[in-house]
Amino acid sequence: MIAIQIKLNSNLFIRDPQETKLGKKIIQYSIVLIEKLGFEKFTFKKLATEILSTEASIYRYFKNKHELLIYLVSWYWEWMKFQIEYNTMNIIEADKKLKIVLSVLVESSQTNPAIGYVDENLLHNIVVSESSKAYHTKTVDKENTDGYFTNYKDLCECISNIILEINKNYHYPHALASSLIEMANNNIYFAEHLPSLTDVKIKEGSLEDIKRLLEHFAFSSLRVIK
Repeated sequence: MIAIQIKLNSNLFIRDPQETKLGKKIIQYSIVLIEKLGFEKFTFKKLATEILSTEASIYRYFKNKHELLIYLVSWYWEWMKFQIEYNTMNIIEADKKLKIVLSVLVESSQTNPAIGYVDENLLHNIVVSESSKAYHTKTVDKENTDGYFTNYKDLCECISNIILEINKNYHYPHALASSLIEMANNNIYFAEHLPSLTDVKIKEGSLEDIKRLLEHFAFSSLRVIK
């Protein structure tokens, strides 16, 4: 069992939900409800009913559901970064590191029992289907200035550093890093809901086909484009 502390930008919350029993309950059941209902139909009123509390109590932690969504996906981005750093810690070969990265991007839904109030599998589903709504907004520039997307940028930086270990002359490491993250999410979503938009398939829950796609895209870019 690995115990970790997820650190997020303090601008994302009024009070850190990780510090109280009610806050952890808000996180736990917001994940369950958003995954079940979708972000559009999710409301603080429904969440309050689910946790047998009041909307006012939720507003003591988050200003609105948009910032709650950013909090959740930021938590997951930080969780992915932790897994990458942990699993590549003693790896020397850069190619092997990148393959681990790609596996994490696809399969970071592995549950950590040390964080019982977060179902990483359900949160992974939210990231796949809802994460773009966190930053495809009219307020993205101000939110970026306020540090809302620090965890996403740190994740991309972590991946881009490994990319440069493979090809130090590669001109687009950050673009490739963010593209790989989005490609993983998009193709999982497409395979499940819009199969004509992808060539990969999810068979009996296996995401191996998507990992092969990411490896093809990543290593082809790094080997061919100088």
